[in-house]
Amino acid sequence: MALLSYVCRRLSVDLKSSLFQNLANVELRCLSSVAPSSAKSEETPSEQKKEQSSVDTYKNVVPLECRFVYPEFLPDPKIEWRNAVREKLERMDMMNRRAQIDIPEFYVGSIMAVTASNPHAPDKSGRFVGICIQRGGCGLRAFFILRNVIDHQGMEMFYEMYSPVIQKIEVLRLEKRLDNELMYLRDALPEYSTFPLDMEPEFLPEGAPVPVNPIKVKMKPRPWLERWERQDLQGVDNIESYVSKWRLKRAAAVATPWNKYDLMKEYRESIPEEEQIEIFSDVYSQLHQLEVKTRKMKRKRTFVKPKKTG
Repeated sequence: MALLSYVCRRLSVDLKSSLFQNLANVELRCLSSVAPSSAKSEETPSEQKKEQSSVDTYKNVVPLECRFVYPEFLPDPKIEWRNAVREKLERMDMMNRRAQIDIPEFYVGSIMAVTASNPHAPDKSGRFVGICIQRGGCGLRAFFILRNVIDHQGMEMFYEMYSPVIQKIEVLRLEKRLDNELMYLRDALPEYSTFPLDMEPEFLPEGAPVPVNPIKVKMKPRPWLERWERQDLQGVDNIESYVSKWRLKRAAAVATPWNKYDLMKEYRESIPEEEQIEIFSDVYSQLHQLEVKTRKMKRKRTFVKPKKTG
């Protein structure tokens, strides 16, 4: 009996020690689960420094002109229409399409020529020359509109930039205008939208800035397609001569000049610079390689091998 009581006391001591040890281990595990968060909070400045250094390196690699040259690579500013996975897949498809066809740099106001397949044409393709009056969309839904006056009739062509129907895109005159859109050319005199179909391309020196055309068009008498007097247009000359005083007064009453000071509206309608750098850092190397390749091909086309004389 004495031996049995001794064994029971010994087992109870062992059970208590093991129980206390397990509790200690649990407490240590709990403390260890809290410790990394505190360590992370302590390492946050260093991580911020690393992120800032990576952003600085991206800034050094990616030029700031990318957001103007390739605006379709940026996602839609509206948050409810954003999807990171879809945007990444679309960028991959866009790069694959650019590897098949040369999509040059152009802006609203540039004169372009687009060759697209047309099953009704004799040679199954058609070429249209015109001035770019609008450019918009993002991702694979990017588009641009060309306008030209042919036989005293205004014609416009809507093109999806990454459509497989497009065979060739040429920029005949690279330039910008004073406004972001030139939709008012529909109500302007036809001479501002008339370009020859056999227009020869005009080349800019390499590295030269894109010129801005300061021309101001003259509008036709009313009626117009839109109330152009209510828009702050810089490229229109005689818009006040066709608008009555009542319409000008009404335009001033409904004007919203304070929108340019609304920082929250600007933030909601724009993509942060850090996000732009992150997006272009993924595709800029491929875009740069394609640009170098197209430059080499253009040099080969323009080079004429001299012939031996005598």
